[in-house]
Amino acid sequence: MNALVKSEAGALAMSDGDLMTVLQSSLYPGAALPSIKMVLGYCKAAGLDPMQKPVHIVPMWDGKAKQMRDVVMPGVNLYRIQASRSGQFAGMTEPEFGPDIKATIGGQAIVYPEWCRVTVKRSLPHGAVAEFTAREFWTENYATKGGADKSIAPNAMWTKRPRGQIAKCAAAQALRIAFPEIASAPTADEMEGKQLHTDDAMPALTPAAAPPELVEAAEATAARGIAAYSEFWTAASKDDRKLLADRHAALKSQAEAADKARTVEADEGFGEVQENPQ
Repeated sequence: MNALVKSEAGALAMSDGDLMTVLQSSLYPGAALPSIKMVLGYCKAAGLDPMQKPVHIVPMWDGKAKQMRDVVMPGVNLYRIQASRSGQFAGMTEPEFGPDIKATIGGQAIVYPEWCRVTVKRSLPHGAVAEFTAREFWTENYATKGGADKSIAPNAMWTKRPRGQIAKCAAAQALRIAFPEIASAPTADEMEGKQLHTDDAMPALTPAAAPPELVEAAEATAARGIAAYSEFWTAASKDDRKLLADRHAALKSQAEAADKARTVEADEGFGEVQENPQ
């Protein structure tokens, strides 16, 4: 037991240099030290444990610089962790796939699902649960071959795991819709093998933070239903609406779900009265 405690304490006291060596030799084999430093800085800023590998190093073609560039991006598992930490994550469905498509892309024969659908459930005040569904199409997400073999054909991973890759994309999108406050950036699973457009700033991991009291007021109003939330949104200042913009769709869905939950409760109550007349 003492050895275990000492071992854990030693790991916690590990220097940045030692930690980068461990990361480079285990979780990110072959990655350059500057890229490992980016991972470490990213995790420190976000309060994440780098040994859990919450982010990935994605080599991307920089069209402006005309060279490959390592970019640190969140993984879909990080979105799951952040959603779980919110205390409102109520689970997600297994991926549902559309019909298989047989096609030849860039001279390569492949069978892939037309689309994948995933639903994320979020607990709302008063016990209601809202569902947020994302459907992603394979042809709109797959990564193409790069390097000397550059073509429109899917790369090795999308060829080997056509269902698994599109399922990650659908899950990431559903999590973003259900929990817009946790992140807005695309995940490494979605961007692997794609081109980096440096003319546009890379999206931030999290949107501009709204004051906690503003978020609480919006959520409390949404819990009262769509009429109350619509009135709240109309009365809100332009700056407040801007701060809540990334949450607006989710808040509307929460308000609609609250109305639906009250309707169900009212119907059940009416049935009880009918069955037990005074």
